[in-house]
Amino acid sequence: MNHPKYRPDIDGLRAIAVLSVLGFHAFPAQFKAGFIGVDIFFVISGFLISSIIFENLARGSFSFLEFYGRRIKRIFPALALVLFTSFTFAWFALFADEFEQLGKHMAAGAAFISNFALWQESGYFDNAAETKPLLHLWSLAIEEQFYIFWPLLVWATWKRKWLFITILITLLLVSFGINVYFVRIDRATAFFFPGSRVWELLIGVVLAYFSTQSRETSAKSFRLNQTHKQVLSTLGVLLLAFAFYRIDKTRPYPGTWALLPVLGSFCLIAAGTNAWFNRYVLANRAMVGIGLISYPLYLWHWPLLTFARIVESETPAIKFRVAALLLSVVLAWLTYRFLEKPIRSGSNQRMKITALCMAMAALGTAGYITYIQNGFPQRAAALTSDINTWDNLTFAQTCRFLTLAKEQDDWCNQGNAPDKAPTHVLMGDSVGNGFAPMLQTYAAEQHKAGEHTFVFKQFGRGACPMLLGIGPEHCIELTQAAKTYIDQNKSIHTVILAANWTLYFHGHEWFGHSKIDAQEFQQAFTNTVRHYQSLGKRVIVILAPPIGANPRACVVRPLRLSTENNCILQMQDVLNNSRDYKAPFVAWLNALHVEFFDPERYLCNEMACKVTDGPRILYLDHEHFSEFGGPYLANQAQKDLQLILSPSLK
Repeated sequence: MNHPKYRPDIDGLRAIAVLSVLGFHAFPAQFKAGFIGVDIFFVISGFLISSIIFENLARGSFSFLEFYGRRIKRIFPALALVLFTSFTFAWFALFADEFEQLGKHMAAGAAFISNFALWQESGYFDNAAETKPLLHLWSLAIEEQFYIFWPLLVWATWKRKWLFITILITLLLVSFGINVYFVRIDRATAFFFPGSRVWELLIGVVLAYFSTQSRETSAKSFRLNQTHKQVLSTLGVLLLAFAFYRIDKTRPYPGTWALLPVLGSFCLIAAGTNAWFNRYVLANRAMVGIGLISYPLYLWHWPLLTFARIVESETPAIKFRVAALLLSVVLAWLTYRFLEKPIRSGSNQRMKITALCMAMAALGTAGYITYIQNGFPQRAAALTSDINTWDNLTFAQTCRFLTLAKEQDDWCNQGNAPDKAPTHVLMGDSVGNGFAPMLQTYAAEQHKAGEHTFVFKQFGRGACPMLLGIGPEHCIELTQAAKTYIDQNKSIHTVILAANWTLYFHGHEWFGHSKIDAQEFQQAFTNTVRHYQSLGKRVIVILAPPIGANPRACVVRPLRLSTENNCILQMQDVLNNSRDYKAPFVAWLNALHVEFFDPERYLCNEMACKVTDGPRILYLDHEHFSEFGGPYLANQAQKDLQLILSPSLK
């Protein structure tokens, strides 16, 4: 199979792409638009790979087996090495839930479906991107999915020129339309769905097609003179410069903003090797050198940065990030020189391809087994500390995923007199239901002191604030079931609403569902409160707990680089997280004559908030209490809880 003439300027463009991605991942505040490097890669890939297909079809020498064999030799070696190294490091450094997720991502990466795995995770309980060492494989997955069907489509339509052009342009426009549509209603879909990204590869395909035609025919309409090339190159530089200047992660991306890097790359590639910028900047020896190792560099840099982030339990210091980037350059060069080049050349090509496929299958299987084995929690026995082991922590909510079929079950009745009818109802989302152990501990202490009977019924589900008339269908149904129960049971005299109100007060996009705005939420909240007040019920609101804890920092991991204690929730961070919500929310509650309980009062002082209580970690993540959080809060606030929950004892 023949290859087009080598273009050093394209390797230079690769260097711009990979360096921008590295800059964004290591220093996002300084390289705000660096993620557009992936879009540049897509255009380059579409151009180069399609140029190979077109030229060999024109010569009658195209072979599917040879094409996919070359793809395997190009993609598999570095990917297999990075997957194996990441898996090995993770075995010793990650907690079980982290290792389970890495196993899932490794299996998806080996199968080239990472974009779909990540797409499914873009929801309420999704971990931060910085804690996913194989996150970057989504772009590789989209490329390889494209190259599964694209060669076959080209081969089937190649001899019918206008049919091919019609299909090409139609696919490009449809894909771009999908991108523009979803970026406004579901950015995760716009980002990870191949249908919304294929147009970027197809822009490169268009250029490859007309470049091939200009070489294979004598048609002057396909040829550019030197002035045209200089203009195209200059335009490409300006488009990329403007993209790096204007784009950041707050933009609806990709959307129409992606046209800037895509068309900029198109112009630079179309300008050819003789344009001044292409010849003296892109084809510069240093740029070409980086471009040659851009693929393994892209693969290595992100796991190094994310493992440093995970082990440190926070963004690593600048010196560690710089060291990670330098190490990724060294590893990329070693991978290129001693793994990629030998595999691509020499004899025994069939054996090499077979071995690479077997290695990738083995890595994918290892990842899948890790996933279904829940990250091998017994392996985490080595991850001990003087505080606790992360894997021993659990969600506090006993009824967190309550279904309609169970809304009357006694197991959601809690308190110190289970044989008596509930007098209180606790309703809320996953954060709100985390207060159930607080109420249970309060009830136990009241019983121990012989004070009074306290029984409550719990209704709740993740991402459901349990307000009348809003939310996804399953939330509305459960909220209605709770309303019916409260309306029909005269023993209930107090309704307790608890949730992460910081999410909802100014509007919230429900994971996988429709979005509600602030006005809609506030109206639903008002209607809910007034409904229960009209029945003679007291309404109590539990405010959101201090948000922003990093409980994983409380566990000393092996291989940690720094000795600084990160197991602290600074009060300033709490204030920053609640600034826009708390004061207006409390004022609103007062206007509605609703009593409230503020956990911050009992967990925080002027400087910081509690994350641990001796050997116990109080939080499961940045917002949810662990099984120890609620009981600790109850012990700290026992007298005040008695006053607010049992007004007759005032």
